[in-house]
Amino acid sequence: MNVNSDLIILGAGQYGAVVKEIAESMELFDTISFLDDKNPIAVGKICEYERLTEKYRYAFVAIGNPNVRAELLQKLKSAGYTLATLISPKACVSPLATVGGGSVIEPMAVVQANATVGEGCLVCAGAVIKHNATLENICYIDCGAVVIPDAVVHSKTKVEANSVYRNQ
Repeated sequence: MNVNSDLIILGAGQYGAVVKEIAESMELFDTISFLDDKNPIAVGKICEYERLTEKYRYAFVAIGNPNVRAELLQKLKSAGYTLATLISPKACVSPLATVGGGSVIEPMAVVQANATVGEGCLVCAGAVIKHNATLENICYIDCGAVVIPDAVVHSKTKVEANSVYRNQ
């Protein structure tokens, strides 16, 4: 029996293209398709995710809005999808780090030892998650941002580009 290694990405916009490129670079997925309400390259609308569970085992939400992302991640899990964890081969992720389902680590990002990246997080190019730092679920760490050691970034927080995040 073949294991289904097909990926469906919710959101075929600009960030969807970034995510697809990372997924392709991982060379793990047989098919990568989109669901999107407006883009003609999509195989269906976002609300049609339930009808595709037989075809696609893995799913990823490429939508920046944290509330929408959180809602869709929950719906995908309830429908039986496995949330894909996408890590660019050009990223540096410690084998001692933990990266949750539905998260992406973009090229040139660094996730150090004992760091935890929660579910549904976006860690953008050049971001650094220092050792023992924690990103709770649905965080967005923009390009070039640094999360210092032992810091905790709370759920649905965006850390702006080129900033340093410390506990408040």
